[in-house]
Amino acid sequence: MSEKVCNHHESKWRKFTPRLLSGFFISAFIILLIVLLVWVILQPKKPIFILQDATIFNLNVSAPNIISTTLQITVFSSNPNSRIGIYYDKMDVYAAYHDQQITYFTAIPPVYQGNKDVNVWSPFVYGNTVPVAPYNGISLNQDQANGAVFMVIKLNGRVRWKVGTFVSGRYHLHVSCPAYIPLGNSKNNGISIGNAVKYELSQSCSVGV
Repeated sequence: MSEKVCNHHESKWRKFTPRLLSGFFISAFIILLIVLLVWVILQPKKPIFILQDATIFNLNVSAPNIISTTLQITVFSSNPNSRIGIYYDKMDVYAAYHDQQITYFTAIPPVYQGNKDVNVWSPFVYGNTVPVAPYNGISLNQDQANGAVFMVIKLNGRVRWKVGTFVSGRYHLHVSCPAYIPLGNSKNNGISIGNAVKYELSQSCSVGV
């Protein structure tokens, strides 16, 4: 008798399981569809970055393959979205010359950027006796002699999007800011600050998410 009851319950469970799984997948699909529709309607836009200025404390080639750099940059960031907030969970900034990193990573503290909100960061970026390709050291000396140095300030990090109470997963953020610095040029228009020189740049950055 007990065996028949067990078989009966097992039969009912087998019939119930596919329905349960089907209901779960349908509910998950509906939720994902709603999130996707909301995302499309809101049309999220990438944040805007502008490299406002760079203050050069040191930019020196001590050997053909050794560069020392100390600078402070000011980066302006704005959220163009009216209904979407941005979590900057992790972000590192560094300087590159001829596609080669010439400073260490400098971390920018995590921050939340609300709708239409603005943030301004002024981190120090430095690298002491950083080994580079020999041709980069020679090229930097030549650029200084010619009166202008072109480098790129890069920011790499992870961001999340916030829509109402919904928060997305993490996305990689890549920001590239060209910095044309008239270093050593008599018409550089730089502002002397002690032993340093501040250059106004106001250069738009490319942003990839």
